[in-house]
Amino acid sequence: MKGDIFQQVTNKTARYNSDNITRTNAYQNFYLKNKEIRWAFLASMVSRNAGWNMTDLAIQPLITLLTDKQRWMLFSTYERANWLIFSDAYPQLLLYQLSKEKRTPLFHLLNKFHVSQFMINEWLRFWETKDKSRLVKALIINEQNVIENPVIQQPWYQEKVFHQWPYMLESIFRLNVVLLPGESGILYGLPIYRFTHLDQRISIGNTLADMLFHPDFYPGFLNFALTVKPTGSRKDYEQFFRNSMVAAPPLQEVYAIVQHQDNIREDWFRLRGLKQKWWQNSLPLPDNAPRRYYVKKQALMRLSKWMYRIGRG
Repeated sequence: MKGDIFQQVTNKTARYNSDNITRTNAYQNFYLKNKEIRWAFLASMVSRNAGWNMTDLAIQPLITLLTDKQRWMLFSTYERANWLIFSDAYPQLLLYQLSKEKRTPLFHLLNKFHVSQFMINEWLRFWETKDKSRLVKALIINEQNVIENPVIQQPWYQEKVFHQWPYMLESIFRLNVVLLPGESGILYGLPIYRFTHLDQRISIGNTLADMLFHPDFYPGFLNFALTVKPTGSRKDYEQFFRNSMVAAPPLQEVYAIVQHQDNIREDWFRLRGLKQKWWQNSLPLPDNAPRRYYVKKQALMRLSKWMYRIGRG
């Protein structure tokens, strides 16, 4: 029985971890069947945003401003981080769903998927308390710690990505934004900066979760998710704007499936422990910030494209 469950979860995780689109759909479909697991909806919305940041690398002006190598390294950073998070989180989601079906907790099996003891404890707690708010924060804490050593602190990414001008420029000017489209084209969300800081990423995750499930905004966000099929293009969002850029093509037309090496995973909880402040960390959101930063990125991309054309002509 345990072997069957292990193979079933392993196969499903591998199938849905093919690319950004399959991950986004898997998270959303899970959430629609298990709405008490709020993190799955948050993960689907963040994954959507990762998609258009990936395909932006394949349109003007970035396709000429950056070398092929620079664009590939930025893409691979998005892809590797999101692949790692899914490979860790989706087995947790599937084992929770199986636990519901069998009416008995199966979280001890998470050991076989190298899931942190921190999350095993948190799933057992959730099974007893049904504390939805605590679980979403626990998953945010866990997944940001999961990518800390293999991606953020990994020497190759530090040298080739995080210490290079394309990433630093995006961080300084806060050009990377997680958008949460609401009703009537209103945009909520957060600019993403200081991404290499673990505490900051957890704060951003907690703030996005609070925003996503705010009773005044949640219905609009859910309606967007149900009506706009994720393609990985900024077109998914710019259809609500009067002035939009030339849309990037769908992600699956731009990028082939990446084959990842799954290295031996160490339990971050045993390595660095838990900061109690992670449960409370959140960020204030300036008025109209997400649309302002998104439009700023639009303007800079248009300006760069215009300057490039002048330089060539």
